[in-house]
Amino acid sequence: MSKTCAVFGGSRGIGKAVAKLLVQRDYKVAVISRNLDQAKATTEEIGGHLALSCDVSKEQDVQRTFQEIIKKIGNINYLVNAAGINRDALLLRTKTEDILSQLSINLIGPMYTCKMALRGMVQQQGGAIVNIGSIVGHKGNAGQSVYSASKEGLVGFSKSLAKEVARKNVRVNVVAPGFIHTDMTSSVEEMSVNQNIPLGRFGVVDDVAQAVAFLLSSPYITGHVLVVDGGLQLQI
Repeated sequence: MSKTCAVFGGSRGIGKAVAKLLVQRDYKVAVISRNLDQAKATTEEIGGHLALSCDVSKEQDVQRTFQEIIKKIGNINYLVNAAGINRDALLLRTKTEDILSQLSINLIGPMYTCKMALRGMVQQQGGAIVNIGSIVGHKGNAGQSVYSASKEGLVGFSKSLAKEVARKNVRVNVVAPGFIHTDMTSSVEEMSVNQNIPLGRFGVVDDVAQAVAFLLSSPYITGHVLVVDGGLQLQI
């Protein structure tokens, strides 16, 4: 089976680190982002194979993107869903549009991309999907109720989907990062958190990328949530 991977949210942060590592491991990588210029810049920087823009909250946009990938670099065997947003606020202060945008991008978007990817994977009798969740989804956190719901919803979706497609030799797993140095954690007070992390530090994006690559290549793991949080001890 060829190693062609679509990385949604691949232009920055965790997605970029995943795309870079997969290129180093001889995958054909399509870097997909809402911002085409960022996707092109990342693709050039890491030696990727294709840059595309896509709004994962729009099913027709997702369909078009998959058609372009298949046309230009071939059938998709691997999928990583790293696109995501957060709009932190107490629920009483959260705007309706912020609720809908988080659910649309963090949860419904991966449903669209998985649905499209599975068409080829099932036909080929093989493939692997890794969705990027969050430890916040499991533990909960004040001010992140909607974000938490979207990420834990992704876990339920992924576990169920894994059972649906296992007989077709398609695996679906989740990586749930803890505190990782990204734009999303830039406002977190690091010193106050590190004391509750046994490894004593925030993670870096490559820590997560290593976990994603492991799950993509592990033939007997499916329906699993791999937590990458340095042993985080507290209820955040």
